[in-house]
Amino acid sequence: MSETHDSDASLSDEVYKAMLRDILATRLPGGHPVQQRRLAEHYQVSRSPMRHAISRLEGEGLLIRNGKAGLVVRIVTLKDYLDSLTMRELLEPQAASLAAVNSDNDALGALRSDFAALCEDAAPDPETVWAFDHALHGYIAARSGNPFMNSVIGEMRRYTTIFERQLPVVRAKPGMQEHGEVLEALENRDADTARDAMNRHLRVVREGVMRNY
Repeated sequence: MSETHDSDASLSDEVYKAMLRDILATRLPGGHPVQQRRLAEHYQVSRSPMRHAISRLEGEGLLIRNGKAGLVVRIVTLKDYLDSLTMRELLEPQAASLAAVNSDNDALGALRSDFAALCEDAAPDPETVWAFDHALHGYIAARSGNPFMNSVIGEMRRYTTIFERQLPVVRAKPGMQEHGEVLEALENRDADTARDAMNRHLRVVREGVMRNY
C-alpha cells in the first residue's frame, strides 16, 4: 500500500479496509496487540492514516482496550456469537423476504455465476467461499430497502464471521445447499420461500457451529 499521490483520508480508508479484512479472516486474531508502528510498517503507511484506521475500528468495537495489554483485537466469544446470530435470525429472514420482491437482476446474475463456479470447484479457495457468502448476505441486507436493517445485519455478520472462521473444524464449502435455496427463491421473487430458506440456513449454521465448538 503506497502513500504516493493519495490523500491521508484515502489511505486511512484503504488501511481500514485491509485491517477489517484481516480481522474478519482471523489473520489478525482475537487478543492480538494493536501496535501502531508495527501495523504501519506492515500495511506500508505512515502513522497518521494508521491512527485514523485504528480509531475507526475501535469505534466499531472490533478493537478494544484490555487493561495492561492496551489496545487489542476483540475476542469474539461463544456468547457474542450466539447473541449476534440470534439478531441475524430475527432480521435476515425478513430481509430475504423483502429482497425477493426488490430484486436486482444484474446482481443476482453475478451471484448465480459465482455460485455455479463454487459448485464446480471441489476444493475452492476459502477466501473465494467467504467472498461469495459476504456478497449474497450483503445483497440481501441491501435489497431489503431498510438501511437500519442493512446496518445491523452487517454488524452482526462481522462477529459471526470472525467466530466461524476461528473454529478448528470448518467445512470447505459451508452453507452451499442452503445458499442455493436462498438464491433460487430470490431469483423466483418468492418472498415466503426466501424467508423460509434463510431461516433454515441460519438454523443449520447454528447447529453446525455448536457441533464443532
